Amino acid sequence: MNSLSKRLAAEFFGTFWLVLGGCGSAVLAAAYPELGIGFAGVALAFGLTVLTMAYAVGPISGGHFNPAVSLGLVVAGRFQGKDLLPYIGAQVLGGIAGALTLYLIASGKAGFVAGGFASNGYDALSPGQYSLGAVLLCEVVLTFFFLIIILGATDKRAPAGFAPIAIGLGLTLIHLISIPVSNTSVNPARSLAAALFADTAALSQVWAFWLAPIAGAALAGLAYKCLLADKAAD
Repeated sequence: MNSLSKRLAAEFFGTFWLVLGGCGSAVLAAAYPELGIGFAGVALAFGLTVLTMAYAVGPISGGHFNPAVSLGLVVAGRFQGKDLLPYIGAQVLGGIAGALTLYLIASGKAGFVAGGFASNGYDALSPGQYSLGAVLLCEVVLTFFFLIIILGATDKRAPAGFAPIAIGLGLTLIHLISIPVSNTSVNPARSLAAALFADTAALSQVWAFWLAPIAGAALAGLAYKCLLADKAAD
């Protein structure tokens, strides 16, 4: 069993990489149309961050990198509740460190303006100007299915060794769906980290990107435990 300190370090590094890689693709690359990265490239970048870190440090910590994921796993009975708050703390700190690193890199360019800084939002801060209700529904539903993918891919009945691929591709698909709606959260640590450095009112809206992913994850954990889990294996 890995010590808690090692697991927290793994969660810190994993969330750092998720924010730096995912948000970095939006802030540094998608800002230049000639590079051709667009929404699809940003979506793929987020998926790749989770896929790579799930293989790199997932064996140490379980590869959550997301407070909503940790909570959903607790509800599903796959993760000990006593470790939930330490995991969330490590994820939040890792996300903030990743966003700070990205800010320091991006601000090294003359004329840099933080703007939205890949933050999430609704109404005027939504890329497609979607309402709060639409954003909340989108985030709840997509986080729900993200947890279903995670729980199913890591189930004892699933083929061994392929979970990071399914989870990474699942997160890519989620971004392809919801970047226009909310700029895609499904991860409170990612949302808080980007909002802290945005030159908008994103921080005042970050509550929605804690509430909706946590609700979606909790519902998914309960649904999987009650309807899909192998009771005999438990």
